[in-house]
Parts: sequence; C-alpha cells; structure tokens
Amino acid sequence: MLPETDPQITFETLEQYQIFSTYLSREVRFEVYRTANSVEEGPVSLLLVNDGQDLLTMPFTQLLQQVSSDHTLYPLMVVGIHCGEDRKMEYGIAYSADYKGRGAKAGLYSKFIFDELLPFIRRQFQIVSFREKAMAGFSLGGLSALDIVWNHANEFSKVGLFSASLWWRRKSYEDGYDEEKDRLMHLQISQGICHPWLRFFIQCGSMDEVADRNKNGIIDSIDDALDLVVALKAKGYTDENIHYLELIDGKHDVATWARMLPEFIRWGWERKEV
Repeated sequence: MLPETDPQITFETLEQYQIFSTYLSREVRFEVYRTANSVEEGPVSLLLVNDGQDLLTMPFTQLLQQVSSDHTLYPLMVVGIHCGEDRKMEYGIAYSADYKGRGAKAGLYSKFIFDELLPFIRRQFQIVSFREKAMAGFSLGGLSALDIVWNHANEFSKVGLFSASLWWRRKSYEDGYDEEKDRLMHLQISQGICHPWLRFFIQCGSMDEVADRNKNGIIDSIDDALDLVVALKAKGYTDENIHYLELIDGKHDVATWARMLPEFIRWGWERKEV
C-alpha cells in the first residue's frame, strides 16, 4: 500500500497509512514519523503511540523536528495509531474487562499490534529488527500501552503514560470497591514479576480531574499514579526505572501532553554520551 504523504512535509518526517485489521474488523489509520537521522544512522528504535490522532493536533511533526534537530537522539521511528469508534472496548486490560464490560476487545487490539501492525511496518520499511521497541498513550490509551508492554516485556524496553486511566477497576464504588484489590492494572502488576530492563515514564497533572474518592485531598489520577509507582517498586523496580512527572498546571488534554512529549522523547532516546 502506498503512503498518503503530506506534500508540505519531507518523506522522511511523516507518512500516512491505513490497513485493514481482521482482529478489529476495521480499517486502522496510522502515521509514521521519523527523525531526520533515522535513515542514515540505524538501527532504529520504534515507539508506538495509542490515540495517534492526537499527535496530528499538537502537531507532533514540528515537535519531533525540534527535539531531534541537534541530532542528539538515537534514530527513532514513531507510529501514531488512531483509535477507532470502539475505543473504550479496544483499549483497556486484556485479561479482564472493567466493571462495565469496557475493554472487552483489548486482547484483540494486542493481537492487531503484534500480528498485523508490526509485520506491516517491518515489511514496508524493510526492517528486520529494531534497536528497541516502546509504547505510549494518553488517558485510556496510556492504560492500554502499559497493559501491552507489561504482558509482552520481552518485546519492549519502555512505556510512556500520559494521564493514564489507572483507575480502571473491576468493581463500582457502589459494589464494595477496594482500591487495594479492584484496580485492574495495579492488581496485575502486584501479581506479576519484575522485568528489570523495563523503564516507565509516568506523567500526570494536578488539574487532570477533580475527583477524590478517598477524600485525602489528592485527586484520583495522582493517587493512582503514585500507587502505581509503589506497586512497581514493590516488584523491584527503582528510581532508575521510573520517571514520575507531576505537572502543577497539567490538564487532561492534548496541550498538556504536547508539553510533556519532548521530555519523554529525550528521556527515552537521547544519546547518553551527549
């Protein structure tokens, strides 16, 4: 399939694709962004981003060009995967839907990533293997990215969470919700094992929301993010693995995530000798 290339952007920077997913029974659109040195200086690292449509509104092309203009980054390819109309079913936790049945297609979305998207990218760009693979996402897309990376740690080295929906739970508040037992991602991590090579970028904002379910004066999104850090450290991860970033005026919106993406890119792919 030939790329739909924006004529105002160089071929090395942005390409647009659309493939049909048998697992999801829909066309999946995605953009491929490449740093200026990704062709000449391989091997290339791969970053998959859920809710890739949000990258277009930032716009991510200019952001990536600015971050990579001094050539201090390792070669990087970013794939922004657009969500579908059934987003709340395709994103989530693969092993269990939430208390409302949302996330029931998360396992199929994971199969799309490994069985359809990655093979297409390798064929299209003639890449046998990547230097490393990472995944990131915004809000519910961040939860999905963490779930996929956690359950396929042999495939990934990093994950980026931007205002991730870590509240995803198996019980409603009215049905005896217990945050120690019912947050699906935290539960999965507590029952899992440590993969010492994994690194976690966790961003949230003080204005992500106003809800405070336990009335401790801290909004739920920050509580959930901090509890995720605790759960990861209980597994053996350290501050070397975890980069927690709390933005004082950060909101649950694209503008906030755009501000944080340059730090995430540098955190993950800046050459250490620079």
